[in-house]
Amino acid sequence: MTDEDSTADGDGRRSTDRRHDRLDRIDTPGQHNSLWSWPRAKSPLRVVVNYIAIVLARISPSLRLKNWLLRSIGVDVGTGVSWGLESTPDVFWPERITVGDHAIIGYDVTILCHEFLQEEYRLGDVEIGDRAMIGAGAIVLPGVQIGAGAQVAANSLVSEDVPPGKTVAGVPAEPIDRE
Repeated sequence: MTDEDSTADGDGRRSTDRRHDRLDRIDTPGQHNSLWSWPRAKSPLRVVVNYIAIVLARISPSLRLKNWLLRSIGVDVGTGVSWGLESTPDVFWPERITVGDHAIIGYDVTILCHEFLQEEYRLGDVEIGDRAMIGAGAIVLPGVQIGAGAQVAANSLVSEDVPPGKTVAGVPAEPIDRE
């Protein structure tokens, strides 16, 4: 890649260092949309085990139990992470989620590592930095990186990276000025 193929944005990142550029794309040609291919993409037994662990974690009031259950299915959970009730990590690829120390994942947050589309599905790692906070009802899309100390407002759709220490809100989530 040359400098002509990418440009720096306001945070000094290259435009190729965006969520869409980090996604793995898997073609699913055929008569049906890509969701029909999920049993070939991931073991149905693994998905059932993940689902049971996630349902138990969603309803458990114990943060220690939530963290243990989610670690048991592959989520990289840091020290002191707090998961709100009903928060839901990706059921197909929970092992693609990393949550830093002392992060807060609010009530009913959804963290996705996959997107099933018409003729392909996409996979991407989600990284949530130390002491980041994600408000209730937010949705984090595959490939997103939320920096250390960043804040995501309730009911936001996080479709792009959130730089460390920044606050985003809205659908799609955009930086807000906190002055």
